[in-house]
Parts: sequence; C-alpha cells; structure tokens
Amino acid sequence: MVFSSLIFLFRFLPLALLAYFLAPRFLKNGVLLVISLFFYAWGEPRYVLIMFISIAVDYIASGGIERNRSNPIRKRLFLALSICTNLGLLLGFKYSNFLIENLNAAFGLAMAPIAITLPLGISFYTFQTLSYSIDVYRGEVPAERNLIDFGAYVCLFPQLIAGPIVRYVDIRKALKSRTVDFEQIESGIGLFILGLASKVLIANNAGMLWDDIQKIGFGNLSLPMAWLGIAAFTLQIYFDFGGYSLMAIGLGRILGFEFPRNFDDPYAAKSVTEFWRRWHMTLGSWFRSYVYIPMGGNQKGFPRQVFNLLIVWFLTGFWHGASWNFVFWGLYFFVFLVLEKLFLLKWLNRHTIAAHVYLIGVVMVSWVIFAITDIGGIGLYLQKMFSGPLTGEGLYYFKSYGLTLILGALFSTPLTKKWYAQLKARRGVFALTLSVIFFVCVSYLVGSSFNPFLYFRF
Repeated sequence: MVFSSLIFLFRFLPLALLAYFLAPRFLKNGVLLVISLFFYAWGEPRYVLIMFISIAVDYIASGGIERNRSNPIRKRLFLALSICTNLGLLLGFKYSNFLIENLNAAFGLAMAPIAITLPLGISFYTFQTLSYSIDVYRGEVPAERNLIDFGAYVCLFPQLIAGPIVRYVDIRKALKSRTVDFEQIESGIGLFILGLASKVLIANNAGMLWDDIQKIGFGNLSLPMAWLGIAAFTLQIYFDFGGYSLMAIGLGRILGFEFPRNFDDPYAAKSVTEFWRRWHMTLGSWFRSYVYIPMGGNQKGFPRQVFNLLIVWFLTGFWHGASWNFVFWGLYFFVFLVLEKLFLLKWLNRHTIAAHVYLIGVVMVSWVIFAITDIGGIGLYLQKMFSGPLTGEGLYYFKSYGLTLILGALFSTPLTKKWYAQLKARRGVFALTLSVIFFVCVSYLVGSSFNPFLYFRF
C-alpha cells in the first residue's frame, strides 16, 4: 500500500486515524503498532514475520547491551547479534541473486537464482534498527524497556516503507509522551497534500515521459530526446521520493511525531558536496554517523579520508540496489567529491552560475547511471546525449509534457518554500488551495493507472 493510492487515502488512513485518536493515551502506541503491521501486511503478509524478527532481536540485543555495560565482551556480542541479524536479512533478501549471478559469470557456474522477492522497505528499517542498537551500545540512548513502544518505533507506518530513516533518539520523547494540537494537524495535512501533489501531479507525469523514452528505445533517440528523457527522470525521482518523504513527515506530524527533513532543495545546490547535504539527508547522516566517522572521517590525513569516502560511496551505491549500475553510480559521485576537495570546490565557490550548471549536468548524467541497469544501455544513452542526431521530434513530446517539466523545474527551487509560507499566512486561502490541490490529485488517481513509486522496493 502506498500513500498515493485511493485505498490508502479513503479507506486505510481515515480508519487508522479514527482508531488512533479514539484510543486512550496509554493504548496509542499499541494501536499504532497494530495499524502499522496491518499497513505493512496489506501487500505482503508473509513478510510481517521479518518485522517480528527484527523487533524481537533488536529488543533482546539492546536489553543485553544495557545489562552488560561493565562487560565489554558480552556487550559486543549483543551488538553483533543485532548487526548480523539485520544485515543478514538485508543481504540475504536483497543481494543473494546478485551474488549468484556474478559467481556464475566469473566461474562459469550454473547456479539457479533463488525465487525470492525483496520485502518492502527492508533497506530503510534495517538501517533504522541498526542505528538504534549502535546508539544503545555507544550509550547515546538507554535501551527501550517497553516492547510495544519499541515495536511502534520500528514499524511506524508513515516512514516504514521509504523513510526518512528515523533514529530512535529523534522520537524517543514523543514515543513516551506526545500531544497533538490543531496547528500540528493543520501543518501535517498541508505537508501531506504538498507531498501528494509532488508525487501525483509532477512525478507521475514526468515518469510517463521517461516511460515513453524507454519504449522508443535508446538506440532510436535523438540528442534532444535523450536530454528531454533524462530531464524527465531527474524531476520524477526528486518529486517521487521527495513527495513521499513530505507525506511521511506530514503524517508523522498529525500523529504527534517530528521526523527529520529528507530533502532541502537539492537541485539548487552548486556543488556535489552541497547536493549530498541536501539530497536524502537521513541516509547521508546515517553513513556519516555509522561508517565515515567511525572509520576516522577526515581526521587521519587526506589519503585516509579518500579511502573512507571510497568505502562510504561504494556502500551508498550498493545500498540502492543489487546491480552494478548502482555501485558505479555511487563511485561516480565519489570521484566528483574527491575532485571538489582537491581543487574544484574553490573554483565553484567563485563562479555561482557556472557552479549551478555544473551541478545540474553532473546530476543528470548520474541519473542515467542510476535509472538504467544495463551497462551497455548506459553507454548508449550517454552517447545519444552528447552525439545523437539533431531532429525535431522532441518538440512533439515537449508540447505534451512541457508544462510538467517547467512546473517541476520551478517547484524544485527554493521558491516553493516562499510560496508555501506566504500561502500559509492566509489561513482561508491556504485551506481552499489545499482542498483544490487534493481534489485535483484524487481526480488524477481516479483517471490514471500510471502511479509507480521508484523507491518502493529499496
């Protein structure tokens, strides 16, 4: 079940909120846990067992760490239990067939792939529960003693499928005691509808253009069509994932939780370094806190920093998918980050317009590597972007999708925040505008069958 679906908007969500707000304070986390498990089980009931395993193992491990503060060996064993279980599940479900495929190719084997599907959101909630166990081990938070409260944290449905990756320390107080007032609910509804519009009205329409480009075939693309197609994907992935994150934050606020921001106008950045401070911020924070800094960060000299960055960006790419294109995508950004640290960042800071053009160009090429899993297809697409024939067929597609591309480009700038703040100050106009936007989104969902979610299986 995804947020941008009629069944979620008009069946699950109203019933879930009714049950949640009618429940007495001491039962709210229990109700939230049941609601979240039902939400997760809607599409794949068999994988609810994975959630139970994750909850049980991390609850036992964190308790063991807490009880053995003075015994380093036992404390490490309980941490190892959490890490091995969570990463074992992630590696087993997500990367088994990737390993089999590469062993077959490397050694001429004929091992059959495993008939397995990836549990929804496993990459997100695995990192979330790992952060909790590590934080308990470090002494940054005490172990949660209430199993229901801990289960509610792990399964919290607004961010269960696609983040943001919420650390336990972020919502620990709210898990124990939270209040919701009209202002919070109003703010949450506004963010949810803004995220829904981002997903339904911009991402979906941009996605249809990218879908058309793939159907044409990369070998048949002209230079303008190649750039038009990747421009569409550039907007699709941002408004798809960014919109979903906004919906999650809005729902969290309605329930009394403040989730961390996941996007901060990333396409307004002027360097790759800045871009990754603004894009998927909770993932970047996770790798920085639990991989980069523990390895020494930038404190052990530049060669060691480069090595640390190499590991982080290899893992960042590999986290996104069990395919070599994702690894190359991560390493692609690693190269630019190192170049910026060496000399490029100083130049970019002095040339604002050129820096922005550079960033957009680098990012658009990166999305080619991200979107196309076939390595040959990546090469062919890049060839068409820089040496394809100049024909006028792109005008036909621009007439059909031009408005979406223009609006997407406009709303990916900081102007959106200014517009939203001005609108919010006029409460009556704000409510009317949100109602109209919601009605348009629902009308679109009723009339269209194209409603993919790019991060649904990450």
